[in-house]
Amino acid sequence: MQRRSLRSCQNIALLAVCLVAVTVACKRNPEALPGAATEPAAAVRQLVQHLHDNDLVAYARDAVPPAQYAELEAAWAQGHSRWPLTELPLDEKLPALLATLSEKDAERQLQRAFKAQLEGQTAAVRQAAHSLGLFGVQYISHQGDYNAAERAHYVQLVTALSDWAQAAPLPDPKLAQSSIATLTAAARATGLAGEQAFQDAGMTGTLRKLGPFAAASKQVLAAYGLNLDESVQQMRTGLVSQHGDTATVRVQYPLAGKELDLQVALVRRDKRWYLARTLSEVDTLLSAARAAEQAKAEAEQAKTDALAPAQTPALERPDNAAAAAKP
Repeated sequence: MQRRSLRSCQNIALLAVCLVAVTVACKRNPEALPGAATEPAAAVRQLVQHLHDNDLVAYARDAVPPAQYAELEAAWAQGHSRWPLTELPLDEKLPALLATLSEKDAERQLQRAFKAQLEGQTAAVRQAAHSLGLFGVQYISHQGDYNAAERAHYVQLVTALSDWAQAAPLPDPKLAQSSIATLTAAARATGLAGEQAFQDAGMTGTLRKLGPFAAASKQVLAAYGLNLDESVQQMRTGLVSQHGDTATVRVQYPLAGKELDLQVALVRRDKRWYLARTLSEVDTLLSAARAAEQAKAEAEQAKTDALAPAQTPALERPDNAAAAAKP
């Protein structure tokens, strides 16, 4: 449970950075950080540009080496992987979420739930957001396998999101109605109503279908005051250090009125830079997928070998009676 919570916090942190980060925008950017033009910093910006553009396929292709992308595609088809969706917090809930949003009467059911739980509950919602923020900060401060820099960043992230949620018009019925309409329409358009639909679509197909849903989700967040596309104007990246095929990139970005600071590790493979955390997780995932396929092949071979004697023609078997009669 603790490892899952740790991974979720790390994924939330990276996801927040990716969603609010982009290279060039219409407005003038703040002064660049030292090393902003280096290859590692550019690699980070390329990834977040894809996410800003809701191009999840391009993000996945640039997040790992080409050979690993092909393996991940196969692992998805074999039922061993849901990467890169596993980088999301609560990723295992996504198929069920889309299935719920895609139901025929989803709007009515969600509106009913909103009225029962949130409508007019401004004080209660604000208190809940405050309490969740405190809990998150306490957990990060005293639990989990974080280094000092990670703790500082995650505390900033949770605090910023908690403050935003306390001020956001979450109990507004008109806003809820429009948000529900936006999300249900986008969910139905994906055609991904359940786990089997994800499996059938394959990795690339699923990511392509999810792109418009990601755009709709950001649109809803913007309506509630968390405008990620405005935040990207002020995001800055720079190089902290580079030693051979490893580097550390600094990312500074505003989120919900707060300035956040993050450092991410990168590694170079085949002359390209990738997020070290992503490659580590993918290496582990693919190793497990290969082992599972090997075990499956061995089990099938053992089954075939066990059936082979029973299928041998009788004329090809030794005549035990005749053999016994020989001196």
